Amino acid sequence: MKRKHYEDQLRELQVELVQLQSWVREQGLRIVVVFEGRDAAGKGGMIKAITERVSPRVFRTVALPAPSDREKTQFYFQRYIPHLPAAGEVVLFDRSWYNRAGVEVVMGFCTPEQRDRFLELCPVMEKALVDDGILLVKYWLEVSSEVQEKRFRTRIRDPRKQWKLSPMDLEARRRWYAYSRARDAMLDATDTEFAPWHIVRMDDKHAGRLNCITHLLSLVPYRHSHPDPVELPAPDPADAYDDQASMQGRRYVPERF
Repeated sequence: MKRKHYEDQLRELQVELVQLQSWVREQGLRIVVVFEGRDAAGKGGMIKAITERVSPRVFRTVALPAPSDREKTQFYFQRYIPHLPAAGEVVLFDRSWYNRAGVEVVMGFCTPEQRDRFLELCPVMEKALVDDGILLVKYWLEVSSEVQEKRFRTRIRDPRKQWKLSPMDLEARRRWYAYSRARDAMLDATDTEFAPWHIVRMDDKHAGRLNCITHLLSLVPYRHSHPDPVELPAPDPADAYDDQASMQGRRYVPERF
């Protein structure tokens, strides 16, 4: 996709996301959007495209680190519960409780039995969320082996992107097929009518973002708001003084550009 076409289409969708934001606040909706996928599938870019023009007070991103020793002893879903939305919020999970069905079992951070127990409990937990009125949307970002390899090689070469590449990524690349089997088991067990998985093709990141945002907007029957016209007031002349003179002699940043 040509970048200009992508940017034009994204701008229109971001306008709609602002309208959705107003509707979510007005109606007190609670929305959870889960983004899962392999490393380099484009989760971060997807979330940035969704959130860069809306309020962080409405659209919150949750990306939890590895669990602490204390958290490892808790009920598995426990550390995710505090991040669920209140009325008027949309929470975007950049990876989620589905870590147990993916990275944890593939990398040996949990046992196959723990993963199986998770897959048994997950639909029960998600049904409780949906029954309580939360709109739960789950996206799996699908990327091919060839494109993942290309993106990893770009990270190796580009100093601006090397921070994205970790030893875990390299090991994940080696275990491509183990991840595929884990993905299949996860989808088989948790793709339910009340909380279905939606697969987004991400070999073309720009097209994938547009398709996903369009789909997300289609899931919420929001209405457009029509705010009252705004008139920008002039500074009050009764309070006027030479406010630029007061800035003389301050420590300005050198203007090198």
